[in-house]
Amino acid sequence: MTSTPDVALSADDARRIALRAQGFLGAPDRRAGVRGVLRHLGSVQLDTISVLARSHELIPYARLGAVGRRTVEDAYWTPGPSGEPHAFEYWSHAACILPVEEWPLFAFRRRAYRGRPHWNHQLADGAYEQVIKQLRTEGPLTATELGGAKNKGEWWDWSDSKIAVERALMYGEVVCTERRSWKRVYDLAERAVPDRLLHDDLDDHECLRRLVRQSGEALGVGTRADIADYHRLKSEQFDAVVADSGLVPVEVEGWGKPAWADPAALAGTPRGRHRTTLLSPFDSLIWERARTERIFGFTHRLEAYVPKPKRVYGYFAMPLLSGGRLLGRVDPAREGSTLVARHASLDTAKAVEPMAAALVEAASWVGCSSVRVEKVTPVELQAPLTAAVKTLTA
Repeated sequence: MTSTPDVALSADDARRIALRAQGFLGAPDRRAGVRGVLRHLGSVQLDTISVLARSHELIPYARLGAVGRRTVEDAYWTPGPSGEPHAFEYWSHAACILPVEEWPLFAFRRRAYRGRPHWNHQLADGAYEQVIKQLRTEGPLTATELGGAKNKGEWWDWSDSKIAVERALMYGEVVCTERRSWKRVYDLAERAVPDRLLHDDLDDHECLRRLVRQSGEALGVGTRADIADYHRLKSEQFDAVVADSGLVPVEVEGWGKPAWADPAALAGTPRGRHRTTLLSPFDSLIWERARTERIFGFTHRLEAYVPKPKRVYGYFAMPLLSGGRLLGRVDPAREGSTLVARHASLDTAKAVEPMAAALVEAASWVGCSSVRVEKVTPVELQAPLTAAVKTLTA
């Protein structure tokens, strides 16, 4: 479904709107902190890879600067004074941390999961009921405490209790509002989710309408694919609700596709200070490759799952954002108290100083006292980058 665009945007306008919407242009709201970032983005992706830090830590760091890592974790998982959680985990763009206020919006997905035939693993009779009974009796538990996460086989060989509790999580009978040492802590949703939010009263249309609006606000401006992909909605789901979402049809120079924008994003010219930082490949600014190429002219691919001999940029190459542009990337590692730039790929000599600054700031954030540059592409920028890092760490 398309509408006649009300507004024409230049490609640069769209880029700046996207940066501001994602929290990279203008002064960060430090008073709202990590929880403010989560509420604004609406979704922070989780991943098991940890190089500098895990991705859900890198997301607020990229926007707020060197906020303490313990502060980040506490912001997600520590309940408020009333005991209410601030966040929960569920399937959005992928496995994500979501503001607890979004619980009602995912009723459509919980209903869809409940209506499916049992997925993937087979479940022994009575195992589901046993997990629910154990949680009800003993309180919040990890999969290990429920009876073990795995059998003795490969990593995907889940135990019956793990299969059961993950199924209950998808159905919405169980919720994860905490992690301990990276392990999910499961609890009954009826006990953990605030009463004012614990309902599936919203019909599918209203859930989708609100999620499309939230996605448009978080992106600032986007195509149908961009906005639908934010919470992994289907194209037909987007089409069914976009006219009621409040998003404004726009035409963006060079995009060649219909687009929609948050009306608040169109109210003024985006201005302010640009953040210089390294981005997690799972950052919502860049997690959709086609959008990243369209907005920044920058092609990025996570190579963690690419065989090592075929990697071009490195295992966990992190794009460098500076001046509102993506200027290169670096594959970092940690060796004791040293942050190692295993491979820094710079698009231009203008990226040397920003890359040095981003590396030094990241090193300080994770508790490293020095930075070592091992490889730079192009090679003629190796000496300038090494010298710039040395100057900043002297």
